[in-house]
Amino acid sequence: MIWIVKRRENSYSNISDKMYLKSPETENEGESMRSKKEVLLKLFVSTLYLSAFTFGGGYVIVTLMKKKFVDECHWIEEDEMLDLVAIAQSSPGAIAVNGAIVVGYKLAGLAGALVAIVGTVIPPFLIISLISVFYNAFRENYIIAQLLEGMQAGVGAVIAAVVFDMGEGVVRGKNAGSIIIMLGAFIAACIFSINVVYIVIVCLLIGVVRTLINERRNKE
Repeated sequence: MIWIVKRRENSYSNISDKMYLKSPETENEGESMRSKKEVLLKLFVSTLYLSAFTFGGGYVIVTLMKKKFVDECHWIEEDEMLDLVAIAQSSPGAIAVNGAIVVGYKLAGLAGALVAIVGTVIPPFLIISLISVFYNAFRENYIIAQLLEGMQAGVGAVIAAVVFDMGEGVVRGKNAGSIIIMLGAFIAACIFSINVVYIVIVCLLIGVVRTLINERRNKE
């Protein structure tokens, strides 16, 4: 009788242990959920910070995203970042928001895109709302006018530095076609003042043709 009771107690303990033991799949799912939450939180904080302290237009925040997500976090490769910037530039809408969308989607899917949009939009929404209330005071203030003029010079320097870094990456690739496309796009934009949209479309078509030619050569 005592043996039967002990056997039942052991069986009950085994059943309870099985009920509370986590399978490896459950543990992996939990770890992936935690890592995704960490990525989303860091993505939100990063886009919020970049948007709050970036002045001078969408090109500045896109270049700072490159420094943050490529150089510091190493979440995205430099070539991928160039592709994402090209997509953001060729899409309609504000380039800062477009850049946040493509980077967020690359890192964490649809949730990442939504988080990046919210983080990017909140600072300018609050700042512009505040400025619109005191617009006349800001417009006529000499100190603020001088601050804005100084920021414009700083923004130009930041854009020039990042353009140099990205151009250097293209040159390091030692691809003659890419270098010619970059120089041609630069001449068309700076010397002939051709609309950026047309330049992007032409570069896109050239890229498609190059890809088709390379695929045909590989098949042969």
